[in-house]
Amino acid sequence: MTTPTDTPAPVAGTPATGPARQAWRRLRTRPAALASAAVLLLLVALALAAPLLAALAGQDPNTYHDDLVDSARGGVPYGAFGGASTDHWLGVEPGTGRDLFVRLLHGARISLLVAVGATVVQVLLGLLVGLAAGLGNRWIDATLGRITDVFLALPFLVLAIALTAVVPRDFPRPLLLILVIGLLGWAGTSRIVRAQTLTLKGLDFVAASRLAGSGRWRTARRELLPSLAAPVITYAAILVPTNIVVEASLSFLGVGVTPPTPSWGQMLSTAQTWFRADPAYVLLPAGLLFTTVLAFTVLGDAVRTALDPREAGRLGVGTRKETSR
Repeated sequence: MTTPTDTPAPVAGTPATGPARQAWRRLRTRPAALASAAVLLLLVALALAAPLLAALAGQDPNTYHDDLVDSARGGVPYGAFGGASTDHWLGVEPGTGRDLFVRLLHGARISLLVAVGATVVQVLLGLLVGLAAGLGNRWIDATLGRITDVFLALPFLVLAIALTAVVPRDFPRPLLLILVIGLLGWAGTSRIVRAQTLTLKGLDFVAASRLAGSGRWRTARRELLPSLAAPVITYAAILVPTNIVVEASLSFLGVGVTPPTPSWGQMLSTAQTWFRADPAYVLLPAGLLFTTVLAFTVLGDAVRTALDPREAGRLGVGTRKETSR
């Protein structure tokens, strides 16, 4: 004889943890995905610990060291590898002498903050609009569909440059970039959510929920959102590296993060004049930007494969064929 608390626990736990465990089991069989996740975790840890590491190195991201650059050569750092030393582990910034290691760490904070923040805004807006279009009547669907088409057709980078250029400089630039990128880039998520909602709402479990008396939004919250998690998470994993590149592009063009706040795109913008005199000042932020985008892209592709049962089924069929041979 079982107690009342014994029976519901497995039933309640199985749907929530089963798919997640299966996805993790598929994901950990891909070495490239695990390596990308390790790189991203290390980068996030370094970005979060940037103030602590700066204090450990005894440096500040905005402190000038005029004695470390050669004014006679236009500000080229003294010494090899951009002036690398025991005090300045990756050298100093040409012209100013600011510590490059500390500025790279603080630049990582800005890039990741803007990319993740903009992705959250895009996903939330896309979910709301996509669900409203998929669950609404014909007129609501048509109206929201035309609005989505307009946002998809807009020249994203041109509008982002215009909006960031007209806002006063005293407005917090990271917050501005999050809002601009998020408000202009939600349409792709909305399209995916709408298509999935139209497919799911014709299935039996959604119809049963409606017959049981649940309203549209209660059905969406309890039945549709769990089923939408996989495609939305997959698309969000693709949006993050895209937003990192967008933030770097805007900062490179001079309308993103403004000095003295460090940013990888801003560093690349000023580094183009120092390529011959100090290659490290170009290669370090460019290498970090490339590595971050590549790691997010590889991890996003792995997450898509892990969350897609059809993809997992195809992989399983191929494995069984190879085994039988």
